[in-house]
Amino acid sequence: MANLADPRRLWADGKAIDVHGVAVTRLTAGPAPTTLAAAGQGVIEVLGVESETTLVRLDVPLDGAVGFWHPAAGWDRHLTADWMATGLRTVGLVDSAPLGCLYDDAGRAVLAFASDRLVHTTRLRFGVGERAGRFGVWLAMDLGPGELCRIRIAPPGGAVAETVRSLVRRQSGTAALPVPEAGRVPAYSTWYSYHQEVSATAVEAEAELAAELGCGLLILDDGWQRGAYGGSYAGCGDWEPDPEKFPDFGAHVETVHGLGLKYLAWIAPLLLGDDSAARDRLAAFAPHARPEWRCHVLDPRHEEVRRFVVDTCVRLVDRYGLDGLKIDFLDAAMVYAEDSTRREEGTRSGGGVAPAEGVRPENGAGREDRANLEDHANPEDRGRPEDGGRPEDGGRPEDGGDVGESMRVMLTELRDGLMAVRGAELMIELRQPYTGPGMLEFGNLLRAGDCPADAAGNRVRTLDLSVAGRESAVHSDMLMWDPQASPQVAARQLLSVLHAVPQISVPLAQLPAAQRAMAGFWLAFWREHRDVLTRGALDAGRPDGLHPVVIARDATRAVVVHHVSDHAATLDPTRFAEIAVVNNTGAERVLLDLTHPAAVRLDVRDACGTPVRSETACLDPGPRWLAVPPSGLCLIRPA
Repeated sequence: MANLADPRRLWADGKAIDVHGVAVTRLTAGPAPTTLAAAGQGVIEVLGVESETTLVRLDVPLDGAVGFWHPAAGWDRHLTADWMATGLRTVGLVDSAPLGCLYDDAGRAVLAFASDRLVHTTRLRFGVGERAGRFGVWLAMDLGPGELCRIRIAPPGGAVAETVRSLVRRQSGTAALPVPEAGRVPAYSTWYSYHQEVSATAVEAEAELAAELGCGLLILDDGWQRGAYGGSYAGCGDWEPDPEKFPDFGAHVETVHGLGLKYLAWIAPLLLGDDSAARDRLAAFAPHARPEWRCHVLDPRHEEVRRFVVDTCVRLVDRYGLDGLKIDFLDAAMVYAEDSTRREEGTRSGGGVAPAEGVRPENGAGREDRANLEDHANPEDRGRPEDGGRPEDGGRPEDGGDVGESMRVMLTELRDGLMAVRGAELMIELRQPYTGPGMLEFGNLLRAGDCPADAAGNRVRTLDLSVAGRESAVHSDMLMWDPQASPQVAARQLLSVLHAVPQISVPLAQLPAAQRAMAGFWLAFWREHRDVLTRGALDAGRPDGLHPVVIARDATRAVVVHHVSDHAATLDPTRFAEIAVVNNTGAERVLLDLTHPAAVRLDVRDACGTPVRSETACLDPGPRWLAVPPSGLCLIRPA
């Protein structure tokens, strides 16, 4: 990859054009970027030459810019300097996306872009140039001779969420995997409840209680398979039910189905456990070791690996009557992108780029740990951008080729094989970071990365997923809380993700009566308001503010969730037949800023749904405090 480590190189002069006020400059040999013939599209084309990595810079004056958002931003959504490691990333099919938005203090886009290279790897750098007084984004791409990359630049001035969503719609040229009804209902997950200590008896008991609370989907996480013990992945690879935990797995799935729940099972198909029977057969295709997990990572560039993954997953769903899979650790494949970089380092002009140091993986350590890696793509495997970066003949990748292309082929075969078994009712859960636009055709349940008991983290991650699109079902990370906590405190985990599909993961049989009442009340509220919460327009403010107030609205209803009590929510009370104000704080009141006067009826309930008061009021325009109990609800309707 071209050298992204030297700021002097980053701000060098080159062949440039202007698109929507953004200077687009080619910094490596080759023709200058060009715009498409249709005026106003904001699409530029960059042509690959020889075998040299292509480096392109997008930059604008700083003006009023305050932050930069991208799909894997995590907590780092402020303005970083161009020399800082936080502004250096590798993106590809199973790790984020070549997409970002610089915004101002009003939450309006200043520089928003999306590249069509969703499959093959792009090395990104972004940040403030201290000497230039400008903000730059650099894209390093291994384009083959004659290969085109298209980069769309949005007009400035639009709201961040709307601008990004518009870019994503144009970025992905394939239809998203349809979401069945069962993918849009509250789910129960076994992970934080039981970790690997699951059994048919325990799961069936929890499933019955989950159905009573209003869940329609059960997700059996890690632990069901043979060899799952001690928190390791030593048994992964055989993917057979543990006969002691699940003596008759098929009958167990039927029992859960009989309770009215659909059933997904966890699988990490690229992990090959050190104790698995499959290890001897597949060890040659899994050279990268994860000793802390007691497993190796299968290399998807080998046809034998792709065939093993597809056959294993399809057999599991078909044999046991599952409704789909929760597919984990697909991003582990990126380790072989790093191998490709090491092999080619020094052979391309511009030299290699060292991985960023000190960057905390946005999914945390341990179970979600992953490296910050690079990939060098094989130019001969590339296709034109209108083909989504795929080989022009639609052929299969060669062994040892591009990781992204190999994953695309594998996931296409996997999706098609599972669809042949389950049809339109198929559900596939994917989690951050492999939830970018290029993955929408392979999974329909997009889950936030693991963030146990981190309500703010869950809120931010699910909103990041929602910004990129509302067509798929955005799921929260599994919700856990202290069973000894008050219902008001416990409720904050659930209220933080009302805009997403909640996944409950606490031992329901052990919940105190007050917590069970709380969960039942808020899940019933969520089901009643599901469409506006998950499909309505979202207003969540500036990304760097971490969304203190989130407003979801449709033509007749609005749901306002206050995550900070003294941050005002601006509303027109005359526009809606119902406004639901949710107080997701420990304060006794929230702040509204009304644009018009209105005579209304207020119905207030506490965290467990118990009525607190019901009254009529004349609301004057301007700021006003509204008394709502902690983790409580106020319904505002015309009087």
